[in-house]
Amino acid sequence: MEWMALALFALALIWAIWTYNRLVKKRNRVKTAWSDIDVQLTRRHDLVPNLVSIVQRYTEHERGTLESVTQLRTRAISIESPARLGAIENELEGLLSRLLMLREDYPDLKASDNFRQLADQLVEVENHLQYARRFYNGAVRDLNTLIGQFPDLLIAKLFQFQQAEFYAAESEHRTAPQVEIAR
Repeated sequence: MEWMALALFALALIWAIWTYNRLVKKRNRVKTAWSDIDVQLTRRHDLVPNLVSIVQRYTEHERGTLESVTQLRTRAISIESPARLGAIENELEGLLSRLLMLREDYPDLKASDNFRQLADQLVEVENHLQYARRFYNGAVRDLNTLIGQFPDLLIAKLFQFQQAEFYAAESEHRTAPQVEIAR
């Protein structure tokens, strides 16, 4: 009888260790996925000043849009919450889309190799961001599911694992802006 209790204790201990390790793996996947988003956002933020500078040379009366883009970039750099950052990044995405659309009104801007290169890089970053956001939200879903399901939630609560925030767009920003790069 004593050996049976010992065997049950050993099984419970093995399950607890296995569950703890799964939780750590999922938490680390969320952190890695967030880091991937951060890398892409940093790339986008690095492109913004160059894009603003080039557009500014051609479109002096578009100053309001340019200032808004610069202000949003500055705000976005300082925010770490995925939910709050998602809202600001969606605004920035919309304004950048407007900047890229200015090429239709300014033939010289449309012909600029620097503008075209920056626009291509920005589209590439947006594509990477879309993938990184989906991967991050998948990692968050997996972690939150593991934390919330019984009996794994016992280990999660014991070791104070916290649910992660989804990277979410505000309702008015759920559709992506259309960006076209003419060649």
